[in-house]
Amino acid sequence: MKVLGIHHVAIAVKDLDEALKRFSDVLGARAEVEEVPEEKVRVAMIDLGNARIELLQGLSPDSAISKFIEKRGEGIHHIAVEVDNIDEACREISQKGYRLVYPEPKLVAGGKRRVNFVHPKDMHGVLLELVEVVK
Repeated sequence: MKVLGIHHVAIAVKDLDEALKRFSDVLGARAEVEEVPEEKVRVAMIDLGNARIELLQGLSPDSAISKFIEKRGEGIHHIAVEVDNIDEACREISQKGYRLVYPEPKLVAGGKRRVNFVHPKDMHGVLLELVEVVK
């Protein structure tokens, strides 16, 4: 598995519009905003050049993000690293005995990325996302 670097840091927020206003004001960056109905979230991806900040707002009380905020409050939700081959990365991580959240990587962002997550119980409480950018 080859890690190419940090892809993004994800932050769970209650109000995406307010959070986006603040992050854009401080960082001077624009973001792409989209809804992901299957995950029940609204997402803003702020591109900082060498990495991104992803703001996540739950769209319903039963979304993973809403539950996260209810339990832990707003803040860092996960860290994502970009890998060159997600299938190879998932195989290698599984062979080492670490749990993945999905049995197979998921295609997300309108087909732009394939992702999976290493379970936070195996990573000292940190949800680690593996990202392969589809070219």
